[in-house]
Amino acid sequence: MTGLMSTFRTRLRQRAAYARTIAALRNMPLDVAHDLDIDPQSEARPLAARAVYGR
Repeated sequence: MTGLMSTFRTRLRQRAAYARTIAALRNMPLDVAHDLDIDPQSEARPLAARAVYGR
């Protein structure tokens, strides 16, 4: 049961980090996004998933 709770807490932390990362990417200034060569509206989810989950 401890392993299950540990996994649950880890997933909750990852989900929170994913949501924060998406918000940060979508709210970054457009000139910064262009400097990084990303479109924050269409690429926020895949970039956040790669950053948080490694996929």
